[in-house]
Amino acid sequence: QVQLVESGGGSVQAGGSLRLSCASSGWSYSSACMAWFRQAPGKEREGVAARGSDGSTTYAASVKGRFTISQDNAKNTLYLEMHSLKPEDTAMYYCALAFFGGGFCNPRRSQIAYWGQGTQVTVSS
Repeated sequence: QVQLVESGGGSVQAGGSLRLSCASSGWSYSSACMAWFRQAPGKEREGVAARGSDGSTTYAASVKGRFTISQDNAKNTLYLEMHSLKPEDTAMYYCALAFFGGGFCNPRRSQIAYWGQGTQVTVSS
C-alpha cells in the first residue's frame, strides 16, 4: 500500500521560508518520479516541481530560483524548500508519485498514480 504523508506547511509572511516534507512508503520502483503540486482556492491543481529517478529536476517558471526539490532515499522522504515566499504561493501543496521510464520527468496531473493528503501553505503580505 503506497502512502504519501506531507508535513511542514504553515503560515508565514511574505519573504519567509518553509520546508515541506513528504514521507513515503509502500513502493520501491527505480522508474518513479516524485513531484509537488499545489492548488489554490478556485484554481486548478498545478505542478510546482518534479524529480526524476536520475536526480534530474524541473520547476514551474513561477517558483524557479525560489523553490528546491530534493529527496533523501535513506529516509524515503521528499522535500520542497521554499524561500522568498509570496502571497500567490498560498495553496494546498500535494506530494505526488508517478511511474515513468526513468530519468527526467515532468508529470501532468493525469499521470499521477498516487497523491498525498496535502499540507496548507499560507503566505500573508
